[in-house]
Amino acid sequence: QVRLVESGGGLVQAGGSLRLSCAASGRTFSTYALGWFRQAPGKEREFVAAITWSGGSTYYADSVKGRFTISRDNANDTVYLQMRGLNPADTAVYYCSARPPYGSPSLRSEYTYWGQGTQVTVSS
Repeated sequence: QVRLVESGGGLVQAGGSLRLSCAASGRTFSTYALGWFRQAPGKEREFVAAITWSGGSTYYADSVKGRFTISRDNANDTVYLQMRGLNPADTAVYYCSARPPYGSPSLRSEYTYWGQGTQVTVSS
């Protein structure tokens, strides 16, 4: 079992930045690949970014590529999502997730564990 707790969400103006954190506890954190997804009101939960267990490879949705950066600190069981150049379309609840080290990084069904989410609101 892995427990994930997100933090760092909030209200920011367009063009601003936020850094989300996800603290993990439970089973060996470093063996899991990690991802961030988001869900806007009335929309499906969508892939944002993912990182392999070692941190050696990262993956991004086209909509955030070049603006968002995912990273992890296995020593502290934490994964981060640095978000820059935010715009109102980024407004959503952001979820941290963990999956076994195999499988597709962008498929929601591959992820076993989920946090409760943190709200990000970008005003125009």
